Amino acid sequence: MSRSEGLEYEAPHSRKITDAHLDRMAVIYVRQSTTQQVLNHQESTRLQYGLRDDARRMGWPDERVLVIDDDLGRSGADSEGREGFRRLVSEVGLDHVGIILGVEMSRLARSSKDWHQLLEICALFGTLIADLDGVYDPAQYNDRLLLGLKGTMSEAELHLIKQRMQRGKLSKARRGELVSGVPVGYLKKLSGEVVLDPDEQARHVVGLIFRKFEELGTLHGVLGYLVDHGVRLPFRERAGASKGELSWRRPNRQTLHNMLRNPIYAGAYAYGRRRVDPRRRKPGGRDTGRVALPRRQWTVLIKDRLPAYISWERYERNLARLQSNRSRAEEMGSARGGEGLLSGLVVCGKCGWRMSVWYSAKEGRYTYTCGKRRTSYGGRICQNVHGPLLDGYVSGQVLRALEPAALELSLEAAANIQKERDDLSELWRKRLERAAYEADRAERQYHLVEPENRLVARHLERAWEEKLEERRRLQEEHDRFASSQPRTLSKEEVRAIRRLSKDIAALWEARSTTAADRKEIVRQVVERVVVDAEGATERVEARIEWVGGGATEERLIRPVARYEQLSYWPRLRERVSELAGEGFSAGEIAERLNTEGYRPPRCSATFRAAAVRKLRGRLGMGGKPPAHKPSEELGAHEWWLADLARAVGMPKATLYSWIQRGWVDCRKSGRGRWIVRADPVETERLRELHHRPDGYYARQKWMHGDQARSANEEEEEHAGER
Repeated sequence: MSRSEGLEYEAPHSRKITDAHLDRMAVIYVRQSTTQQVLNHQESTRLQYGLRDDARRMGWPDERVLVIDDDLGRSGADSEGREGFRRLVSEVGLDHVGIILGVEMSRLARSSKDWHQLLEICALFGTLIADLDGVYDPAQYNDRLLLGLKGTMSEAELHLIKQRMQRGKLSKARRGELVSGVPVGYLKKLSGEVVLDPDEQARHVVGLIFRKFEELGTLHGVLGYLVDHGVRLPFRERAGASKGELSWRRPNRQTLHNMLRNPIYAGAYAYGRRRVDPRRRKPGGRDTGRVALPRRQWTVLIKDRLPAYISWERYERNLARLQSNRSRAEEMGSARGGEGLLSGLVVCGKCGWRMSVWYSAKEGRYTYTCGKRRTSYGGRICQNVHGPLLDGYVSGQVLRALEPAALELSLEAAANIQKERDDLSELWRKRLERAAYEADRAERQYHLVEPENRLVARHLERAWEEKLEERRRLQEEHDRFASSQPRTLSKEEVRAIRRLSKDIAALWEARSTTAADRKEIVRQVVERVVVDAEGATERVEARIEWVGGGATEERLIRPVARYEQLSYWPRLRERVSELAGEGFSAGEIAERLNTEGYRPPRCSATFRAAAVRKLRGRLGMGGKPPAHKPSEELGAHEWWLADLARAVGMPKATLYSWIQRGWVDCRKSGRGRWIVRADPVETERLRELHHRPDGYYARQKWMHGDQARSANEEEEEHAGER
């Protein structure tokens, strides 16, 4: 049917239009699926706008005809993002619309859900629907059946169109020719060919990112390195007046993560790496709900199809490193902060899970703990090992293993430092070269403009000055960099590196060596450390499994909390009883125990007299010293501090604090013990002072006048009596 024929309104269609419909508006809904159709297929748009004439012939005046064209360039697959369709439904629901006109039903909706929703609301409010084939009343069964069939056909047509397009895209993707956009460091030619970015500085920055990740091992480390050295990432503008031009932006974590995970940098073409999960889509977000798929589910993967920055093997190592760096990964991951030298390396010898580091509030206190059973199954902790003990043992073994290769390591370290300086110097050279080119280009543009055209000349002059200032600032930064880090290592620096190689232990303990540095060194030579504690005792079996094969085993003695946990506790108890029975003092017993190889619990390496006295007290062997020696005779009304405190009924600490304040008369014995003089009157006074209410002495500071003086005189009087 041609456009000139217009809509057909013969009976019975024309009889469907009543005065009730004419009293309301006629709405013309205009839609094109894509912006390209709006620009290149304008005949369809003109045909839809021409429906205004048809509405006029049907009896609606021009001022009562509403054209809704908000959805030009929007797909009819669903109502999301179609403000025009929502406005249409809203107007119908407000009983403002008598008829809806469209060229065909597919213009209104290509989704059965949206289409039947519109039919339902039109039937409820008595709104007609018209297309080039006629006028329909959704409230009538026959018309509604026909409208439903047309809506189903529109949805099926959209499905067939999408199916043909998807098959074409898939066929092109299987040849490795379907490329929509390229990441940082690549350029897509007009012919569709993907090549490395022709800009030398851009390629150098991309290569630097992969080299630093290989060296540092963490995304955070690479980001920090780029920020510290002022390195920016190259981006090609994808739209606008500057489309295709190179711009430099501050590095960010997400961009670096995408670069390390993108297989194009390994020369591989991949298609179907992500899919849309409808359950994760957010309302109003057209590009949401995209989830990454595992490699086995990718639609197409063609290796060695594109130019590469790294090898495929290195790409896989990078992915494995990123996965292991995750906080809940089962692998050890990269070296991080914290005092635990073996974080991620210690494996429980009982269950096989990796042990985590638990830090105490006290500085230097941490343990390696296997809490897998507790966190996963609510069970008990398998075991825990004193952190500094295990770290000290492993670090000693590592240093002994590194001694034969010390010279080789020093030469490699010097080469790595030199390589890093060369990379930075080359990057600075390219940045200076680019700044000089942009300044020269701005100068040429300024000189090409006619002097009389001052509007343009002033703008170009400012741009020239900005480029000159940028070049000067960059040159100053480069001068500061060159003065702090010369391009080549000096002879003194090389000699210093050689000297350090002869004393690895000093280098290990140096303040400049960070915890992360020590961890990274250990990970280069140690595969894992398997520990197995013998129950709750002090014995721990430790096995170091070295990279490349081989193992070193050792039994360690860890600190425990109680004497009962010691494996030799029965023998220790009997030995202490035996020595005490022979009349040895606490100090002599401690010396004997240390000589015989006994160790106390906790972190003490040897027994001391105080520990022996406490142990004897626990065993009921008279561990407490006598109240006083017979040679230390007390005078009349003299008390040992503990005895007087017991007689008065007060804590020893309180009486001792009174001694420090000078409230009691006392002296020290020859052994340094306090002797207090207190007759019955003084004893009663002390008892009365002790039973005074809380805060009595603090309130004395706030007393004024005679009351304060009276209190002071009373205290002085008591002091005189003492």
